[in-house]
Amino acid sequence: MTETNWTLETVQQLRTLAREGVPVPVISMRLKRPIEAVAAKLAELGITPAVSV
Repeated sequence: MTETNWTLETVQQLRTLAREGVPVPVISMRLKRPIEAVAAKLAELGITPAVSV
């Protein structure tokens, strides 16, 4: 897996999508990052992700 740094712009997109209630798998596709990376970054930021159904 390639390690990619989170830019300020990407983190802002992540926060916006999470606030809108977008599920982690969808955020992962939109940001072109692994689900695990998105979930880990949300946890690092203290953001509770939306539950995907």
